[in-house]
Amino acid sequence: MSHFKQQNKSIDLNFHKNPRSERITLIYKALYQLNDIILGLVFLCGSFLFFSSSTVTTGTILFVIGSIQMTIRPLIAFTHDLHLAFKHKLR
Repeated sequence: MSHFKQQNKSIDLNFHKNPRSERITLIYKALYQLNDIILGLVFLCGSFLFFSSSTVTTGTILFVIGSIQMTIRPLIAFTHDLHLAFKHKLR
């Protein structure tokens, strides 16, 4: 078995690296994470509301809102990808 000494080389595969693209990505990442935090809180509150029969309807409404937010998650990622794709195409 032979041993090869490998040099530490960093290969950057990001061909469209520029400050504007990075800022756009950070904005969408923040939106995605903010949506996830709110989503978790909505489902948590909805779960607690299921403990009492008088608040089940409110809990159900929160679960519907949480489900809508789960649909928003991939839409944020998709919009981000489209935004970057059109931005680079217009160059």
